[in-house]
Amino acid sequence: MQECRLAANELACRRGDRLLFAGLSFALESGAALQLAGSNGIGKSSLIRILASLLPAWSGVVERTGTLALVDERPALDPHLALSEALAFWQRIDGPHDNQAARLGLAELEEVPVRYLSTGQKKRAALARLMAQAAPIWLLDEPLNGLDAKGAALVEAIVAEHCAEGGIAVIASHQPFRLERLERLQLADFLPSPSGKGRGWGLDGGAEPPLQALPAGEGLS
Repeated sequence: MQECRLAANELACRRGDRLLFAGLSFALESGAALQLAGSNGIGKSSLIRILASLLPAWSGVVERTGTLALVDERPALDPHLALSEALAFWQRIDGPHDNQAARLGLAELEEVPVRYLSTGQKKRAALARLMAQAAPIWLLDEPLNGLDAKGAALVEAIVAEHCAEGGIAVIASHQPFRLERLERLQLADFLPSPSGKGRGWGLDGGAEPPLQALPAGEGLS
C-alpha cells in the first residue's frame, strides 16, 4: 500500500446562492476511516466531490498524499457492455489488480449488460472497479444504497480490510456504517450562521473569502 494522507483545511462550499458549510477541517493518516454524517442536502456529496477535485472549494485547501478512487451513484461502467467487458475496460487502464468480482457476487452476472443490472448489482460492480484501482484513498458516497443486509456487511468488511492494510476511507452515508475506530464528522457542526457567515467568519474581524464562479451547469446538490 502506498503512503497516504488526506487533510481538509478550513473548507467552505457554496452551491449556487447557498453556502452549505464553512470552516471544515480534518486530517486522516494511514489506516483511518471517517464517516461524513448529516441529513440529505447538507453537503456530504459536495464535500466528497471537493476531496476528489471534481468541485472547487469556495475557500480552503485539500492536501493529499497518495492516489484516490471514488464510488458514487454513477458506476462509470459502459451500460451497453456486458459487465465483464465493462470491468475489463478499466482493468486495461488501472492495471491487472484483483477486482474480487466473485467475492462481490458478480461471477454469474459477467455476461449481463450493465444497463440490466439492479441498483445493488451496479453498486457491487462499482466496488469491483474500486478494488481493481488499488488506490490507498477511498471516497465512498452512499456505498450502502441499494444493498441488502448481507451486501452491506460485505462492504463494511471490505472497507475494514482496506484500512487494516494502511488505506484511508471517507464514507458519506446517512445510514449507520459499522467499522471499528470509525471517526464521524457531523456536517451540521459547520453550517453557516444565520447572518450568512460561516463558522468563525467575522468573529475576529476577518473578511469573508471572495465569491468564485462555479463551473457552468453546477446547481444545488
